[in-house]
Amino acid sequence: MSNADEQAGPTVSGSLAHRVPDLGALELLLAVARLGSLGGAARELGITQPAASSRIRSMERQLGVALVDRSPRGSRLTDAGALVTDWARRIVEAAEAFDAGAQALRVRRDSRLRVAASMTIAEYLLPGWLLALRAQRPDTAVSLHAGNSTVVAERLLSDEADLGFVEGLSVPAGLDSAVIAHDRLIVVTAPGHAWARRRRSLAAEELASTPLILREKGSGTRQVLDAALGGLARPLIELSSTTAVKAAAVSGAGPAVLSELAVGEELAMRRLVSVPVDGVALARDLRAVWPTGHRPTGPARDLLSLTRG
Repeated sequence: MSNADEQAGPTVSGSLAHRVPDLGALELLLAVARLGSLGGAARELGITQPAASSRIRSMERQLGVALVDRSPRGSRLTDAGALVTDWARRIVEAAEAFDAGAQALRVRRDSRLRVAASMTIAEYLLPGWLLALRAQRPDTAVSLHAGNSTVVAERLLSDEADLGFVEGLSVPAGLDSAVIAHDRLIVVTAPGHAWARRRRSLAAEELASTPLILREKGSGTRQVLDAALGGLARPLIELSSTTAVKAAAVSGAGPAVLSELAVGEELAMRRLVSVPVDGVALARDLRAVWPTGHRPTGPARDLLSLTRG
């Protein structure tokens, strides 16, 4: 071995985490330096004295130097221990700054919640969930953007929403999901329409051949109906909200296909009549959605939990 090799000393390799003591050990060393007692440091940190002694010995082995002289009169830092303590203080102060910054990020995250939801969920389910969330998190400001399922996906993927809700047959690309409820589409008409008095169920062919008041393309309701009828649904009018479709149907403009959730009051008051249909699959899942790989946290996680209550 050359003189240059001898002066360079041993090669240091491996992860920094294996060469630098953890924060708990450094905090213990600082407490020993401040209190002059290993037992006192152990009590301050809520650990036993044998555990504190073991941690100091482990740190000494890791660093390859003696850090603390122990005697019946107490514990005193060695010269190397005093130097390591100065370094440890800077590391712990940096960790405290890191923790404070992370806490500030959590506070900022928890101070707002941006929700995007398709129309049926926004109108008939979300109000109750948001009231329950407000009881849990009164300081969280919630904004809600209602649109069709396509719009919900766009807002999530462009980081304009923290959590979304959709009602189509499939999950938009780029999103993960969880089923939160089930729904069914039904055919409804005003009481004066001929279908309101019929004695037999509608067949799929008759439904497909009749002009209907429909939601726009891209909505979850339209996706389900188009899938059920093989894309053959005929629009009489296309409208961009459940409320508008419902109002048109109540006015007698024609039959409509709507979520069962949306027409309970109208059916009870006989402003609309449900028309039975045979051979058409109109059930659907309602889903919470979020960007793939980014499970909801903070208020978004709490709202997701409330939807399953």
